[in-house]
Amino acid sequence: MTQTKPKLLIIEDDPGLQKQLRWSLDAYDVVVAGDREAALAQLRRHEPAVVTMDLGLPPDPDGATEGLATLEQMLGLLPDTKVIVLTGNQDRGHAVKAIAMGAYDFHQKPCEPDLLNLVIQRAFVLHGLQQEQRRLQQGQADSPLSGVISRDPGMLKVCRNIEKVAPSSATVMVLGESGTGKEVMARALHQLSPRAKERFMAINCAAIPETLLESELFGYEKGAFTGAAKQTKGKVELANGGTFFLDEVGDLPMALQAKLLRFLQERVIERVGGHEEIPVDVRIICATHQNLKALAANGKFREDLYYRLSEIVLTIPPLRDRNGDAVLLAQHFKNRFCTQEGRAMLHFGPDALAQIARHAWPGNVREMENCIKRAVIMADGPAITADDLGLGIGPVDDEPLNLRQVRDEAEYKAIVKALARVEGNIVKASELLGVSRPTLYDLMDRHAIRPTVASA
Repeated sequence: MTQTKPKLLIIEDDPGLQKQLRWSLDAYDVVVAGDREAALAQLRRHEPAVVTMDLGLPPDPDGATEGLATLEQMLGLLPDTKVIVLTGNQDRGHAVKAIAMGAYDFHQKPCEPDLLNLVIQRAFVLHGLQQEQRRLQQGQADSPLSGVISRDPGMLKVCRNIEKVAPSSATVMVLGESGTGKEVMARALHQLSPRAKERFMAINCAAIPETLLESELFGYEKGAFTGAAKQTKGKVELANGGTFFLDEVGDLPMALQAKLLRFLQERVIERVGGHEEIPVDVRIICATHQNLKALAANGKFREDLYYRLSEIVLTIPPLRDRNGDAVLLAQHFKNRFCTQEGRAMLHFGPDALAQIARHAWPGNVREMENCIKRAVIMADGPAITADDLGLGIGPVDDEPLNLRQVRDEAEYKAIVKALARVEGNIVKASELLGVSRPTLYDLMDRHAIRPTVASA
């Protein structure tokens, strides 16, 4: 059974070089184009993963204007295509400009077949990895927790708890700072519940004036107030059979807290201006960034309502406490916005990654999303720099990722702390550290540590 060769597009106007490249690159299914129109036609027809191109195309064979224009159009059509520019020594500036526009790499003329083959092979491998990553992301899109991207143990525990809680009928309170993804969790609870096929209704208690909030929640009868021209159902009633999400429940006025408590107890509502009790079967999920226990202690939130709403409490950790998630999320948003904005795939420079890892992210995931979108739009070259992020903080030293360096620093700190705690007693320090006395002596010698107090 023969294996299909990968498709490779060669853009070259010299017939002799076309023939030479086709011969030296026989491991690929080669298609050739000699000008911009033919190149774009072949790109649309075959959608090759990798393209090699000479920037000197007619009608400007001695310059690079036509080649650079062709490159820009190709990347606009297929941003993930890996374009390798073939250039002479005198054209190095043009090659650098092409890289800044999004070309994958450049190769010096005259072409060395083995080296060019290696560059092309690596381009195909990278393209394949990126496509596989995209397929995995799309495959996860049907998961109710697909909006949660994390490797942090605390966040993963929250996700597991959602999977446990979702099939139940318990009222759930989701706590967390602004921007941590409380509504994402609420929707996941709904999608994993037996009510998933029914409606998910949400209301932000802080965004609606107090005078309108009751009618928004419970609806109103015709003539209940000026402008009430017809009977209107509230969002609680509209969510019947499904899930009702109360966002920023800490901002709910005291008068409505009493009505909400009655609904939670009796599972009936009365529309504004009405006297009929209407039974409603709905699951309640609420969220807030405030400390409801403290509000209840200060008389600003009903204590009985708090206990009704908090049958199960899920607390989302802030982004600054999620180990490694800042960079993970930044990479995810960068890939998403590059596709959304039609830009060639960018990468983060070392200074940008260091700032992302060190920034406190007071706005959490929402701040991160806005920051990366701005950076993708504003970046001038193929790399996102610290200046593109616009975080307003100075340069930072990146944390070491070398395992030996990290281990040495951890050993040094642990030994110093242990010796300080036992006032330099080697026997006690070795017991505290869980190593033998000779091992501790060896470690102290390696790290040039001396005990503060002589010991036997």
